[in-house]
Amino acid sequence: MTNTFNFSAESILHYIKLSCRIPEIIEAMTTYQIIANTTNQLGIQVDKTELQQAADDVRLANNLLKAEDTWAWLQKYYLSLDDLEELAMMNLLSRKLANHLFAKQVEPFFFEHQVDYTAAVTYEVVLDDEDLAWELFYALQENEISFQEIARQYIQDPEQRRSGGYCGIQQRSNFKPETAAAVFGAHPPQILKPIVTQKGIHLILVEEIIQPQLSELLRLRILQDLFSSWLKQQLEQAQVVVNLEMNANSKPSELLVKADS
Repeated sequence: MTNTFNFSAESILHYIKLSCRIPEIIEAMTTYQIIANTTNQLGIQVDKTELQQAADDVRLANNLLKAEDTWAWLQKYYLSLDDLEELAMMNLLSRKLANHLFAKQVEPFFFEHQVDYTAAVTYEVVLDDEDLAWELFYALQENEISFQEIARQYIQDPEQRRSGGYCGIQQRSNFKPETAAAVFGAHPPQILKPIVTQKGIHLILVEEIIQPQLSELLRLRILQDLFSSWLKQQLEQAQVVVNLEMNANSKPSELLVKADS
């Protein structure tokens, strides 16, 4: 037997309220309005070619390679072609506003905070016994054992053990303060003295320090960070009025009354 369910816009709004998602939705709506108002005030224009490219970007981001894929996606999210155009416009205005406000600030910001974008290639083994950590550290200094052998013996996670404790390329901000100073003060390749944290005693091999370069990827990341900070400030200053009709005849449940009494 097939059950049929009919959901009105009012019932959907009611469920959104019950799921406690109204604040995040209001914040997203306010963010969009801030972008729309600011681009309008600044006279930022969008031409048809840019809008078409923005729409293509939306399709590409959602892997909508065929027309039927696009129609299926629109139906899934209850969107029309006009909605798709509005979504593309929203993304495009956001990018154009970010560039207008902060494109010229990216390079100065990078050089001012260059140390934060320095990265390190490290290997790590975390131990529970500090005496053992120092014993292994001295054994490494005397070439009595290799870091890979320590990793094979003392790392429990199979994947990390197979990779010899490889932690990848991490920027300074990814390290805890008590670790960052030692890592970025190293002269690779170098084994650091055991570092004690809440997680345990860390034996760290610093294989390489990578000096930052302002690549296109990093440029976009800095631009987005600056824009996100600006939006956060605008949200904090915004006055938002929300008008959600409530049932005036509704009464608190007996359970809530008891809880408040």
